Amino acid sequence: MSGEWNATGPGVVAGATASHGLRAVVRGKDGWAVGHAVLTVTDMSGHQVVRAEVDADGAVATAPLPSGVHTVVVTAVGYAPAAVTAIASASGSADLGVVELARQGGVELPPPGLWTIDPAHSKVAATAQHLGLSSVQGRFAEFAGRIQIGATAESSSVVAEIDAASIDTGNRTRDEHLRSADFLHVAAHPRISFRSTGLSPAGPDRWTMRGELTLAGVTRPVDLALSYLGAGPDLWGGLRAAFRAVTELRREDFAMNYNQVVQAGIALIGATLKVELDVQAVRDNESPNGAGARTSGADAVRGA
Repeated sequence: MSGEWNATGPGVVAGATASHGLRAVVRGKDGWAVGHAVLTVTDMSGHQVVRAEVDADGAVATAPLPSGVHTVVVTAVGYAPAAVTAIASASGSADLGVVELARQGGVELPPPGLWTIDPAHSKVAATAQHLGLSSVQGRFAEFAGRIQIGATAESSSVVAEIDAASIDTGNRTRDEHLRSADFLHVAAHPRISFRSTGLSPAGPDRWTMRGELTLAGVTRPVDLALSYLGAGPDLWGGLRAAFRAVTELRREDFAMNYNQVVQAGIALIGATLKVELDVQAVRDNESPNGAGARTSGADAVRGA
């Protein structure tokens, strides 16, 4: 099309010039740049005249537009599209200022970058059924982890480790038994580790996180039901985000086969464990995209 530009041709100019076209900055509702947004400009007859991608700061500056009224559609993966009107002057310039995009399906995700799990304000708990009547819950006191928030939820990842010996059910005898070879076998396998392998939407602000869990020396794939609870500033000048995740594990999948059968054939301990994670994470003092930050992996977790 003779009147059409694109992001690889003359449609985008490097920086502001004396003769610029459309200028805009695309941000999410949280104020952070949406660095993968695309702007498509059409004239009143519906013909495309410019298609341009923003830079890493969410900014775009195109070549001059034909004068007149144009429709600008802004799209980005994970966001609801937005349409705005731009009126180009006789010189072909139009300035939209800041265009805000809303996340699809719910509240804004935390800004991209590397986040460190705060153990003092997080919980890792496992609950087992006891005698088929009630439940016993244990909590792990020592754990660490890092969350890499990507430009989209699906590109985010998590790595975490738990000190297996830090299990606490409120009963010393029971805790020592859980640390033994019948269960966690902490002498041979002192750490429980998790590494995510994928994330897929499961509803508004909810995802299924796929990953690999290594427990008692056995590695198995697991799925966690993940919810995002929101983000906000803390009292120390930092930014925090909160998440909740739950899953159910079969003990026999991790070679924890110990059990006793009491009267009427009732097992002392249930066959499954319900795992609940309530997590607060603090954003690292790095660049918005985590540049220069430690990458995920065991060293990153231990450096948390």
